[in-house]
Amino acid sequence: MALVLSGLILVQTNSIKTASDIREDQYNQLVRNALARVAEQLEAYERREARICAQRGQLPGVNSPSGNFNVFPRNSSNQGSVSIQFSLTESNIFGSFQERFQIELKDSSNNGQIENSNSSGDASAGLDLLFENNLEQEQKMERWLNNLNWGNYKIFLEDRPIQERIDSTFLDQILTSAISATGYDLDYKYAIKNSSSGKDQIIFGNKDYVPGRKKEYYQPLFLYDYNGPKANYLNVYFQKRSVYLLKATGLMIIPTIILTALLIGIFVYTIMIIFRQKKLSMIKNDFINNMTHELKTPISTISLASQMLEDGSVTNTPSTIQHISKVINQESKRLSFQVEKVLQMAIFNEGRLKFKFREFDVNTMINNVASNFELRVKSKNGTLQTEIIAEDPILKGDEVHITNVIFNLLDNAMKYSKEFPEIKVATENKKGQLVISVQDKGIGIPKEHQIQIFDRFYRVPTGNVHNVKGFGLGLSYVKKIVDSHSGKIKVESVVNKGTKFSILFPQINN
Repeated sequence: MALVLSGLILVQTNSIKTASDIREDQYNQLVRNALARVAEQLEAYERREARICAQRGQLPGVNSPSGNFNVFPRNSSNQGSVSIQFSLTESNIFGSFQERFQIELKDSSNNGQIENSNSSGDASAGLDLLFENNLEQEQKMERWLNNLNWGNYKIFLEDRPIQERIDSTFLDQILTSAISATGYDLDYKYAIKNSSSGKDQIIFGNKDYVPGRKKEYYQPLFLYDYNGPKANYLNVYFQKRSVYLLKATGLMIIPTIILTALLIGIFVYTIMIIFRQKKLSMIKNDFINNMTHELKTPISTISLASQMLEDGSVTNTPSTIQHISKVINQESKRLSFQVEKVLQMAIFNEGRLKFKFREFDVNTMINNVASNFELRVKSKNGTLQTEIIAEDPILKGDEVHITNVIFNLLDNAMKYSKEFPEIKVATENKKGQLVISVQDKGIGIPKEHQIQIFDRFYRVPTGNVHNVKGFGLGLSYVKKIVDSHSGKIKVESVVNKGTKFSILFPQINN
């Protein structure tokens, strides 16, 4: 069972980890793609800035040059020129005048005169030619800038510090848009870092950028610089990344954890039942052995005495017959007592035992029990001391069963005492309770067995099962009677120093 359960837990754990890793890889890949798009947009933004600078003929932050400035270069030896001449001819009484119009254009592309027109009429045709020529020059300039000149400006822009190359407002916009496009709209912190000095230095970004142990994503910036990329990076971390991933895989993890926990609980419960059954089986076997021994001894004695009377092996004198009859009577009572004990416990466990509650004096009851039990103690050269100090000795309960409880405790004190028993019985009032205690100086009870001594059939191991008589039912009976009277029983014991049982009954006025 343990191997199968362990294998199942291992397989479930591996499946959960695999699913979690897949979800985390997907998340990481989407974030990396988003940061790569941000880096591409920053690169495109700088290229656009270089084209604008090329068209204006100046770098950002540089004032425009004074006078006319033409970005489109020409060779000094072939500068274009425009020459316009007008003449007017008019006839009157004094003579005649002649009108004349001339346009002359030169360009390095054809190293000559484009147009030389003499006209005696409208000059609009020449102006059209001038406009078309200028438009062609603009187109040539634009094509040249696209092919070559803006790249020179791009090189100049790459030499700026990283904080000048990136517009923070533009970066905020494209970074927010790129992360939102992933579908994981989580709060994040970002920073632009430079590692050229050998350690990461934050150039700008969120002021509270402190990733700690959180996973940090980074993306190199401006990888396509002409002089090679510099140690500039865009770093991002998400504050609730772990929580999000846990929730994302929670639909699979939570039911699996619950089912696994239930399975482990059932397994542990099953193992507990198995061990409990094994323990009960051992206790029951001990009980059967003890009961067999306890019943066999009086039966054997009665059988032997009967056989002696029957076969005439002894002289049938009145004294002999009286002695044998006394032995048979005592052993019969002993046998009846043992059988009654077992039956009484069976009746009690089935709930068929009826109590007769009435008020009685505990001090008087203890004195009667002590006087009856003292003969047994003295027969072993022991002492039985009483300390009756309860000022309010009235108790409401079943006097017969409580008397049996005291007899059981005294009997145990006798059985588990050493050569000369020393027993003390006391009563007292304490904190609104009537306390009855039975104390001995016997062999004591080991601490590990003190909790189990009130279990049915349980007997503290003493090396030999039969060196102390009993079924293991006495203390179980005591515990049930005390509980039925709403009382408590406590045990204090030290090995080889003795044991003290204290019974606490609630007083009538409480």
